[in-house]
Amino acid sequence: MSSSKHSKLFICAADYFDDSYETGNMALQFVSYPTQVIGKSGKPIPVMVLGVLLGNKVYPIRKYAFIFLIVIGVALFMYKDGNASSKQVEGQTWFGELLILLSLIMDGLTSAVQERMRAEHKSKSGHMMLNMNLWSFIFSGVVIIISGELFEFIKFLQRYPTTIWHIATFSIAGAFGQYFIFLTVAEFGPLPCSIITTTRKFFTVLGSILIFGNSLSPRQWVSTFIVFSGLFLDAMYGRDKPSRKETVK
Repeated sequence: MSSSKHSKLFICAADYFDDSYETGNMALQFVSYPTQVIGKSGKPIPVMVLGVLLGNKVYPIRKYAFIFLIVIGVALFMYKDGNASSKQVEGQTWFGELLILLSLIMDGLTSAVQERMRAEHKSKSGHMMLNMNLWSFIFSGVVIIISGELFEFIKFLQRYPTTIWHIATFSIAGAFGQYFIFLTVAEFGPLPCSIITTTRKFFTVLGSILIFGNSLSPRQWVSTFIVFSGLFLDAMYGRDKPSRKETVK
């Protein structure tokens, strides 16, 4: 019975993960990439909220404030000044924003299910990665076969065979990256993982600016201070081990 329940959690997590990825990418048809990046930077918020509602987690109020600081700081830092893109002028932005919202909800659901795996089944990173990717492969395979995208993909590879190498290297790099992501989820929980993946974009851009000698705008300096303040406060005062609600049997 426990094994069956564990399998259901893997299936749900894989489904939510696929839905998050699909809606996030689909949003790019209606909004600009910076808009999508800024929207997805709010990922820790649904991870926290749905972790409490579905993952039996309890966080101190100050934890919400610290995470909110980090999210706001990253969003401000990644925001691009300038006129709206043609996609946004066309009046289809609302649909793209809806897709981003759905993607964030799916992120939160994925994390909530992963939290249940950790709490109820002590799932290890390799086991979690294998099973989630297996079910994700099955779901994605069914979709691309039914939609006909598989055959379009094969034709694309026939036209551009050199892309096979790029896809292979991308897949290998992605597998290594996923291993550390699942290791973080299994050892520390989905919320720290979402904070790491969110602030990674911030540190990547900040590092490139510092290395290549580019200057930061006043807004980016303010957002940098906000992010580091949130990270520092969370490290110093947000590390109380959250208590778990008793699971109702």
